[in-house]
Amino acid sequence: MDVHWRYISASRNSYAALYAACEQEGYILDPVKSPIGDVTCYSLNSLNALQYLQEIRDAPCTTILGGPHASACPGEMANVADYVVVGEGEHILPSLLRALDENLSLPPGVATRIGYTPPDTCVRLDAYPCFSKMKGYIEISRGCPFGCTYCQTPRMCGTRMRHRGIEAITRFARRFRDARFVTPNALAYGSDGINPRLEKVRALLSSLHHEGQCVYFGTFPSEVRPEWVTQEALDLITTYCDNTRLHFGAQSGSNRILASLRRGHTVEHVIHAVELCREYGMTPVVDFIVGIPGENDEDQRMTARLVEWISSCGMVHLHRFIPLPGTPLEGSFPRTLLPDVERLLGSLALSGRVTGSWGDPTRRFF
Repeated sequence: MDVHWRYISASRNSYAALYAACEQEGYILDPVKSPIGDVTCYSLNSLNALQYLQEIRDAPCTTILGGPHASACPGEMANVADYVVVGEGEHILPSLLRALDENLSLPPGVATRIGYTPPDTCVRLDAYPCFSKMKGYIEISRGCPFGCTYCQTPRMCGTRMRHRGIEAITRFARRFRDARFVTPNALAYGSDGINPRLEKVRALLSSLHHEGQCVYFGTFPSEVRPEWVTQEALDLITTYCDNTRLHFGAQSGSNRILASLRRGHTVEHVIHAVELCREYGMTPVVDFIVGIPGENDEDQRMTARLVEWISSCGMVHLHRFIPLPGTPLEGSFPRTLLPDVERLLGSLALSGRVTGSWGDPTRRFF
């Protein structure tokens, strides 16, 4: 059976992981720029899905669709693609390809126009390589116990953290000069995601640390949580790692809004994390969401004031609230920005202190 992968830049890390998983089962996902062959696979998020739906409908071959958007809207996407992989793909996608190749029953976790059986397994990371021929970032942990109301991650990957073993992480990291990692919270490595196990982080970082390689931990393409930024954690990062930045999410400058989002931390945690980073000579890079549903004027101005303060000693990345499918805030609408808040954010952006996008989200979302 001739199988292809529709290459899309935003899903290149998923491609790397799924290429390796399918390769183990004898299927090679050759990259293509349009659907061809017997089967073409897609992975879409909720920002780029609209761009590809007509292509999938018109495809001259069997189509398989996965990714965050497909997992959030399996019934809708099953009206577009022949098969929809719901949730984690490392086990389901090769099983589906085998079923199609050998005319077997569809595995759980695959939706079609006829119906859907939920997946009955979750992925043990060490059962699959991070990547093989197609290199990608090294996923060290998956799952998140914090059910933030705007986030698709716990809905797709579950609320229990799973971790890849140190030996496997180290082996794959050796294939890079600059090692970077994928995880919802780098400092939660080895833990349940709620209670830190920094001895596990130390074991990982000390294993990775060696001459000739740079290790970037708690920065792009992952981050940490602000309440996990402590002196002990920063001691580890500054001892074993090469990054001079630490990336974490604040999301709002209002404790009332943080509680409504189920963030699990406070504004005070954010301030403390920023101050600790500066003490250690690290640049804090802090994410915020603006226009969160339920904000009042004071909530929005508190966020603006916190953004302004952080931008004076660090970096801020902003984006306007987007109602992602499958989340509790699906179907809600962003609150309009106050004129004085918009002016402040624009001024900070012009000075280079703030990056991101906080314009009309309908320009990027359907």
